[in-house]
Amino acid sequence: MSGEALPEASVSADAPAASAGTPVLRVRDLKKTYVVGFMRKKVEAVRGVSFEVRPGEIFGLLGPNGAGKTTTIKSILRLVHPSSGSIELFGGSPADPDVRAKVGYMPENPYVYQYLTPREFLDLCGRLVGMGKKERRDRAEAMIDQVKLRHAADRPIGKFSKGMMQRVGLAQALLHDPQLLVLDEPMSGLDPIGRKEVRDVLLAQRDAGKTLLFTSHVLSDVEVLCDRVVILRSGLVRASGELRELVRAEVERYELELADVADPLEAALAPLGELVRHPARLHLTLGERADVDRALALAMEHGAHVVALRPQQRSLEELFVEQTTDAAAP
Repeated sequence: MSGEALPEASVSADAPAASAGTPVLRVRDLKKTYVVGFMRKKVEAVRGVSFEVRPGEIFGLLGPNGAGKTTTIKSILRLVHPSSGSIELFGGSPADPDVRAKVGYMPENPYVYQYLTPREFLDLCGRLVGMGKKERRDRAEAMIDQVKLRHAADRPIGKFSKGMMQRVGLAQALLHDPQLLVLDEPMSGLDPIGRKEVRDVLLAQRDAGKTLLFTSHVLSDVEVLCDRVVILRSGLVRASGELRELVRAEVERYELELADVADPLEAALAPLGELVRHPARLHLTLGERADVDRALALAMEHGAHVVALRPQQRSLEELFVEQTTDAAAP
């Protein structure tokens, strides 16, 4: 979003160095308002977002287009100035060059010089962060292997597909061995095999003790990768917490599987839920715990065999839709 920003907010400075228990990133009541157009209309991109990212975790920043994800990330990285609120990185200010040196960033659409090869581009990035010649060469070769670009290491980047460009962007974010990786849609443009390979790279970074903050529209990847998430809509936090707790917070329904079901039992169960008859089994979907208790009592009374009782929790997709559709609007 373009436009004139309101005056810059203050950010925490002169904070002590981060300890093992200190959040890697702390965002408090972050707001960002743009003034756009001839009429100087105010557009609130971020409206009081707060969250913390802990050491060694993978944290997901989720939301539909226009939710404020990229603006939040750019505020953290000082690429835009927040209108108000506070941001701490490693217990200090993101304005401190020593603090920013601990961060690796991959934008949604990485910009690279089209005529350079991945090897040349990574060498340039290494120069920009002050690496010596041998270190640049060693790290570049390691990153080329890590993101599976060995076969294209000497091809001009301008001839790459979107997915290959994403791999180059990831390689440059990893090049200086940052403690915090900030990745904006890192899976964009990747095929299923490419997504699997990038997921493996990100999980390896977490296993090495690194911290990751990323946005994604690919919810299946989020479910595999993330420890905790924040879901944004229209610049506001709609849900936040540990992923497994958010998706398991409520049992949506129960699935009861029975064998040896005679016709009288089937007739008695029919009013309780949705029945699906298979050759040797009966599946009954129930919405309430009281209905489960009644169905189990009927099964025992009629001598049926209970094969399984499965609570069905909502998926991340269901949670995402619930929190980002018009019905959830503040």
